[in-house]
Amino acid sequence: MKKLFTIALGLLTAASSVMGAKTEEKNKINVEPPFWWVGMANDTLQLTVNAPGIAGADFSVNYPGVRIESQVKLDSPNYKFLYLIINPETKPGTLKIDYTLDGKKKNFGYELKSRDRAATDYRGFDAGDVLYLLMPDRFAKGLEDKDINMSALEFPVGANRENPNGRHGGDMRGIRNHLDYIDSLGVTAIWVCPVLENDMPGGSYHGYATTDYYNIDPRFGSNSEWNTLISEAHDRGLKVVMDMIFNHSGSNHPWMKDAPSKDWFNHPEADVMTNYRLSTVHDPYVSDYDLDHTVNGWFVPSMPDLNQRNPHLMKYLTQNSIWWIESSKIDGIRMDTYPYADMNAMSKWAEDVLKEYPNFNIVGECWYANEAGSAFWQSGNKLNPVDTHLPTVMDFWHILNGRQAFADETTPWGGLNKVYDHLSNDFLFPNPQKILTFLDNHDTDRFLAEMPDSLGNWKQAVTFLLTSRGIPQLYYGTELLMNGSKEGSDGYVRLDMPGGFPGDKVNAFTAEGRTPIQNEAWDYLSKILNWRRGEAREIMAKGSLKHFMPQNGLYVYERKLGDKKVVVMMNGRDEPLDVTMERTLEILPYGTRLHDIISDNDVTIEENMTFAPRQIMVLQNW
Repeated sequence: MKKLFTIALGLLTAASSVMGAKTEEKNKINVEPPFWWVGMANDTLQLTVNAPGIAGADFSVNYPGVRIESQVKLDSPNYKFLYLIINPETKPGTLKIDYTLDGKKKNFGYELKSRDRAATDYRGFDAGDVLYLLMPDRFAKGLEDKDINMSALEFPVGANRENPNGRHGGDMRGIRNHLDYIDSLGVTAIWVCPVLENDMPGGSYHGYATTDYYNIDPRFGSNSEWNTLISEAHDRGLKVVMDMIFNHSGSNHPWMKDAPSKDWFNHPEADVMTNYRLSTVHDPYVSDYDLDHTVNGWFVPSMPDLNQRNPHLMKYLTQNSIWWIESSKIDGIRMDTYPYADMNAMSKWAEDVLKEYPNFNIVGECWYANEAGSAFWQSGNKLNPVDTHLPTVMDFWHILNGRQAFADETTPWGGLNKVYDHLSNDFLFPNPQKILTFLDNHDTDRFLAEMPDSLGNWKQAVTFLLTSRGIPQLYYGTELLMNGSKEGSDGYVRLDMPGGFPGDKVNAFTAEGRTPIQNEAWDYLSKILNWRRGEAREIMAKGSLKHFMPQNGLYVYERKLGDKKVVVMMNGRDEPLDVTMERTLEILPYGTRLHDIISDNDVTIEENMTFAPRQIMVLQNW
């Protein structure tokens, strides 16, 4: 098993104290997690021990405050699961684990570290933040090819930028090299698509076919490089959200060659694929056949479906989440394909993570075409018999409807009235402020189908995204008006950032490398983002929302917190609009004077007002 961290037989010092270290000795024992901590909220630690014939070994521990509660062997002779109880008073150090195998006495060391901060210091992300989603492979390259060690990979697929569905060579060093760019844009958090090892035929550049849950893919960097990225982001006040996938692994994961138990995977013969119909999960009339295909079918042939109902697998996955939080200091988790996994098991996972880190946040990808489906998964929804403990869900409405809603002329039933109607369904969500909102992402068509001639519709869309309720997410390149559709392949909505790679003729990370319309977009977006993360951050995070139906073509909504308010006005038409302001008197009495952050001018509310085509005002009263 080449994928796991290794601890050499007979050593008392844990080889795993160096993250990612792998020995080449013939006799070795593989242990996950590679190390752990004392003083955790959950006193039970599962050690997954893997070696030839290890299921027949008998283990013992002699360390103050630590005892073996149980030793579990499943179907494979090459796995043993040790469940250790670690008392609250246990001191950090290297504990000696003895075992007897084939009449021979052996041992290894396992490190228990001290925690470097309180669990409550992990703050998570909220509606005061704006997430910048990027794909490491497509953002920027920082490592020299000679510095990438792919010797441990079975499929050491390199970069080929001519292939839209292949690896292009971006990495974490490239992200680090452009943190100043990301920071200057004005976002507050980075959501990084999966970075764990994807040792797959073809390279799996996107990262969603995990083959090692405890090692960064060497083509992206190393565990140390990941930790450095997070530390440097934190130094700039940027949070980092880690993408995780527990519904499935990659088909080249060692478990596929030697699964710990027969029920480690659902439909292990790969004879059932998912139907992608998430309505079955809450359908009161659903057939067993349809539900099984939804949650137990493989996502694609290269992504076998994990069985979260297996308690040993689920403990493994839960500890993996906690290990990455504690070891690398991530600020949040985005869980991929959330409803496709077992609901009860994932509920317990979320509960356990939040028990360990009470102020943390998790967002689950719940891809529905309607508000009810997404709301069903948010923690506290009384229509779901299971409390999912999932704080944040994703709002996919804009993916299906947003482009048209902001492009159309606003009539009593169309244009911005569609946006109004969408928000009117927020009563379905237990906590609308914990909805992740976005115009597009790595799995969808870009919001822009092509490079626009003017930015009126685009500006209204990004303004609404950044000033309405919820936690906004921007997809990398939005600031550059990157455009396109998935027709052909996903690679066409995952294009390289211009200037991120050696040999690029255009460097859009600089104003000089951008076209005039790109600079107009960048400057507009950056202006709102920097205002939002500054003086408006608290009101965006906690402020109430009131909006007015744009039947007359003008959409008006207010965010208010205490005596502070922000009022957004949008003319949803391609022509000048003359309107009476009687409809908004309850929030804007005539004579009210506010400051427009877009034009940097003061605005006085009058009985009759005129708005230019697609004009936007973002008004504050301070």
